[in-house]
Amino acid sequence: MQKWFSTFLFLSMMHITLAQGMRDELRGGDRLERTCFDISYYDLHFIPDGVAKTIFGKVEVQCLITAKSSRIQMDLFENMIMDSIVYSGGLLSFKRDYDAVFIDLPAEVKVGDHFVFTMHYHGIPVEAVMPPWDGGVIWAKEENGSPWWAVSCQGKGASLWWPNKEDYRDEPDSMRIHCTIPSNLYAVCNGQEELSEKLDNGFTVYNWKVSYPINNYNVTFNIADYAHWNDWYKSQYGDSLALDYYVLKKNLDKSKQHFQQVKPMIECFENYLGKYPFFEDGYALVETPYLGMEHQGAIAYGNRYTRQYLGMDRSGQQLNFDYIIIHETGHEWWGNSVSAGDMADMWIHESFCTYSEAIYVECLYGYDRAMTYVNALKNDVSNSAPIIGVYGLNKEGHGDMYVKGMLFLNTLRHVINNDLLWWSTIKKMADEQFKYATTNYNEVVEFFNRETKLNLSPFFDQYVRHSKIPQLNYSIKKKRGKTIFTFQWKTDAKNFEMPVEVRVRGKEYKIIASSVASCELQVDGNFSDIEFEEKKFYFKKNKI
Repeated sequence: MQKWFSTFLFLSMMHITLAQGMRDELRGGDRLERTCFDISYYDLHFIPDGVAKTIFGKVEVQCLITAKSSRIQMDLFENMIMDSIVYSGGLLSFKRDYDAVFIDLPAEVKVGDHFVFTMHYHGIPVEAVMPPWDGGVIWAKEENGSPWWAVSCQGKGASLWWPNKEDYRDEPDSMRIHCTIPSNLYAVCNGQEELSEKLDNGFTVYNWKVSYPINNYNVTFNIADYAHWNDWYKSQYGDSLALDYYVLKKNLDKSKQHFQQVKPMIECFENYLGKYPFFEDGYALVETPYLGMEHQGAIAYGNRYTRQYLGMDRSGQQLNFDYIIIHETGHEWWGNSVSAGDMADMWIHESFCTYSEAIYVECLYGYDRAMTYVNALKNDVSNSAPIIGVYGLNKEGHGDMYVKGMLFLNTLRHVINNDLLWWSTIKKMADEQFKYATTNYNEVVEFFNRETKLNLSPFFDQYVRHSKIPQLNYSIKKKRGKTIFTFQWKTDAKNFEMPVEVRVRGKEYKIIASSVASCELQVDGNFSDIEFEEKKFYFKKNKI
């Protein structure tokens, strides 16, 4: 009996694993049904019900057919029901395979045609257990019992609550979002609020317009009895940016004081990264029942009006800023504007965004305190797996992509060793090269090689595509009144080079070390120890 049960349990686990693998391949794969069309516009209408925990909705999809195919793939979690798909007054046939929806194209639709169809759906969406990390809809309540609903779905995907093409490479050029809720509540979505429509049945339709490309997982709703106040930021680029804040009414006065840090933050980011990317849609912070998320133009805020991360000072410097506001706003440049074309390259979002925290600290507090900030969480990095994921399988890299990503970019800055070039390259990446675009590892590496005129490919290879950081093997020998220090990098990447900066009895030296062969530094006098520069460069040292 025990043997039978063990076999049954093993086969059941194998089935679950294979099924999940199929789901990931369907969502992340590069097949004709996904590449034969390009999304241009979504028009999403939905009605959330926090009592029944359901969503009823429809979404009009406008796309361009770019290659010959008999069907296309859209996505909606299999626990959600696709009621019908309408095209030109008739119904389209479709087939469901796990979370994928394969739609048969009408015979008359040809390459080059603009194809418009509407998907009607309903169901009980996945409910988030520990948002924002696990993903799903949050049906919370305020202390007074008033509804407080939201969604956060970066990892699991937007198709857990609305049907879309769940493909990082294909963002709509723009979209509209229409949320129908009881009139005593307020619905905040992405973009600019358009005129709301009060219905006779005690409900109101809140209409929002997104004027820019948007990641599907950034599409959001936040529903509560919100208080709304607004302000303006005068940009150095000559325009005035609308700042909107949606908070629980009990926190209105507190928010007006706490959110004053927004203007100097945006000024810092514009100095280093270029103009705020979504000027026409404006900037908003929306109070949520979870910690935070970078929803484009409607940033989820749940840090409880505390300093740093829920009041914890992680850098040990008593820096007076709210981590969630700074980090999630950084994503407006890194992730929302500059976007990965595959979940495997989520490190582009998180590494560059986490580094934007250091940019902010340097802007307000100076270089030395920024270096302390960068290195504060170094011991939390595991270096147990690469920060890049697996392409085509809906698989992101290791969570080290946050802190390790910041450390690796700080190292890259000092490898380049030219701040004028470094900051111009970072700004060009965010404000020109990949603005409103999707990109990938190879394109980012090629961009840095071209801009710096250096071969940084081995550097990126080691820090991004391998789990371990460079190990500096060194030895110390004394000979005829001199001390000879020998250095060599041990790396997975071939032809790796990186500077080594050291201090010997207060005197500073710099030498370029390689993984190919050892190099020597000779110093007059007898010394048994050496001090390495480890704030500028992230590596492991090993005395041999």
